[in-house]
Amino acid sequence: MTYSYVDVFAMLVIAVGFLLLNYGIVKLLSPSNPLQGEKLETYECGELPFDDALVNFNIRYYVFALTFFVFDMEAIFLYPWAVVFNSLGLAGLMEMGTFLAILGIGLFYAYKKGVLHWV
Repeated sequence: MTYSYVDVFAMLVIAVGFLLLNYGIVKLLSPSNPLQGEKLETYECGELPFDDALVNFNIRYYVFALTFFVFDMEAIFLYPWAVVFNSLGLAGLMEMGTFLAILGIGLFYAYKKGVLHWV
């Protein structure tokens, strides 16, 4: 069977033409709002920025968020496991027990390091 690159080239031309046609239609029909006044502000909500955007945050917030993310993943893996629990048998139960034990060790470690303590 012979393959023709003319078909591929024609499809590429049609795709690029469609893209340029859509950009042209949007350019013609969209309203023109020149950048002036409030449009040049950092935030368009009416609030003027009063400080630098590069503010140092306590690393505890990030670690707490990552800890939440890890244990949120636990819920994502527990639901499908619970749905097919009967077909997995004892091996599936032992694997999930190992998974939960590893997460429990991680939670205990985070607790001992004081990550979960806010004040």
